[in-house]
Amino acid sequence: INTGAKTLIPEIEGLDTVNYLTSTTILDLEEVPEHIVIVGGNYIGLEFGQMFKRFGSKITILEKSSTIMAKEDQDASEEITKILTEEGLTILTDTVIKNIQTKDGKISVSLTAGGKAKTIKASHILIAAGRTPQTDSLQLETAGIKTDDKGHVTVDEKLETNIKGIYALGDVKGGPAFTHIAYNDYTIVYRNLIEKANLSTEGRPVPYCMFTDPQMARIGISEKQAKEQGLAYKVAKIPMEEVARGIETGDTLGFMKAIVDVKTKQILGACIIASEGGEIMSVLQMAMQGEITYEQIRYGIFAHPTYSESLNNLFMKLED
Repeated sequence: INTGAKTLIPEIEGLDTVNYLTSTTILDLEEVPEHIVIVGGNYIGLEFGQMFKRFGSKITILEKSSTIMAKEDQDASEEITKILTEEGLTILTDTVIKNIQTKDGKISVSLTAGGKAKTIKASHILIAAGRTPQTDSLQLETAGIKTDDKGHVTVDEKLETNIKGIYALGDVKGGPAFTHIAYNDYTIVYRNLIEKANLSTEGRPVPYCMFTDPQMARIGISEKQAKEQGLAYKVAKIPMEEVARGIETGDTLGFMKAIVDVKTKQILGACIIASEGGEIMSVLQMAMQGEITYEQIRYGIFAHPTYSESLNNLFMKLED
């Protein structure tokens, strides 16, 4: 079962009376919208928001949490907020949408933001408030296949459902909703069934990248998660304005950040907000998978002038 997920349409009064956009239908637009209100301040909303701002649209992002990208560390959320607002996007947090209606050919959104009432008029509205599994029409109950309360197919660590011989891959099963995770799901099931391997999802790395400009890339645990788990950790962090390659190219927005284990000196996670952040993160991912310590990277040799070279500088920020 690999039917994926679709846009989650929130229950908002009047939303069904307007021709709202999703991450699929927005790609069918033939003209640049005058003003897009985006419901949701995560990857899809932020990527499309910045893209259409650069096309010439006015952009207003509505996020119900106290910050965009609420699952990320506060410094990452604040940095992306700063970058996007300086580019001209309007970001409203702590929002509650009361109703949506059409007036004089415009979409009118009534809401509260931070407890203050507002009405925003726009030409278009994009719904980017999450995804929901496409399981409604599969009649899974007929086959006895179990799902969770959100409709995701439940699987074990080898991606097998409660019915022997039936597997679920990708977004339909819940968990990290990324294309590369679905690819890896397929690899696990294929190799186990055809090559008689013994692979599972336990302990696999989950890299991901938000393709704003600059990108935000993540691997492993965040500082927030390290605190919650009570780990003995240290944080290495360097602003991109101190990174030689960033200075040379003029791409100085963002930062590099890594979480390391105090005792083992292993890298536990990283957040890179930078031009080519995904590529920088991938270097650290390989180090984590190879159990290379931050000291080995700190004193390693990297080609000059590359972004990876500044991983030396990143880990020199740590005090032993």
